[in-house]
Amino acid sequence: MNSDQQDAGAEPATDKPEPKRRGWFGRRAGWQKALIVLSVLLAVLIGGVTAGGYVLVNRYENKVDRAALLPSAPAEEAAQSRANWDSGALNLLLLGSDSRAAEPGGTSPIGERSDTIMLVHIARDRSRATIVSIPRDSYVEVPAGGSWKGGKNKINAAFAFGGAALTAATVRKLTGVPLDGAMIANFTSIHDLVDAVDGVNVCVPYDVKSTFSDREWKQGCHDMDGAIAEEFMRQRYNVPGGDFGRIRNQQLVVKAVIAKVAKNKLLFKPLQLDELLGIAADSLTVDENLDLRDLVLAVRDIRPSNITFATVPYTRADLKTPAGSAVQLDTKAAAEMFAAVKNDTIDQWLAAHPDGTVDDEDEQGD
Repeated sequence: MNSDQQDAGAEPATDKPEPKRRGWFGRRAGWQKALIVLSVLLAVLIGGVTAGGYVLVNRYENKVDRAALLPSAPAEEAAQSRANWDSGALNLLLLGSDSRAAEPGGTSPIGERSDTIMLVHIARDRSRATIVSIPRDSYVEVPAGGSWKGGKNKINAAFAFGGAALTAATVRKLTGVPLDGAMIANFTSIHDLVDAVDGVNVCVPYDVKSTFSDREWKQGCHDMDGAIAEEFMRQRYNVPGGDFGRIRNQQLVVKAVIAKVAKNKLLFKPLQLDELLGIAADSLTVDENLDLRDLVLAVRDIRPSNITFATVPYTRADLKTPAGSAVQLDTKAAAEMFAAVKNDTIDQWLAAHPDGTVDDEDEQGD
């Protein structure tokens, strides 16, 4: 096992105003924020937060920001969504937003974009969760909204043109999956969470070389503190698959955090649990109609081993478009995947199409 001890490379400069929690952490990219929030949510809500979950939600709910993140749904679809919270499968949208100018060579000429777009599927029997990453550069039909008149564009442009509501409408159009809730991560730092669990152990299935320092992660397992994990998750150019490799790295770190929380039984250690819940609550904006108590009930019996990460299938990552180089999704395979999500058969579909998933063998934990 290799152990990385150095600090992460220098942080990129930014002219963006800092969010409500000040300092270095407030300037992290949106995909980092979203992943850390997802980690905390899954880690602290699953496996043991039962009756006490309501007490915990009451304590931290006032830290969570509320906003209208989803567009109005037809009456029949809205009624079905309410029924889903009682006895159906659930599909939630998780976004992370920030300026891409914070990345080397990145620009954000239009404004903020959603650097992370995840469809979180919770099975009808509440025993499993599947998190499907939609590549941010996917070239899709973006409905009219905000300053956008409608047409083909990269999916992450929807947030710049029309905020979360237009992104949700775009995901709904792309997937055919009605959304039962939505969240945006406005997180302070990957450092906070990873360091709060005293670091993580990430098993990397390939070699990754940092573009920010002389650090290199050889194939194998590596101990990472918050700074190292943040640097690892930012890699895009010296990782197999480019942006798809980065998505995989993000998923590996998320699974490592969840495994560390479960292994060390942090759910039952008041001080550590308080810190994790505080981070999660202070970092989220949730849809105005999303009941956090219902969310606790929905995920409380899901074990870390029953959380699967996957990425929407694609055919090429260098599609030439008026919006620049983009990702061309595999129309047939993606449609099959989305239909499986909608029908609550995504586990079976992924078992038959294992490429692109991050399973338990990929992440052994600490």
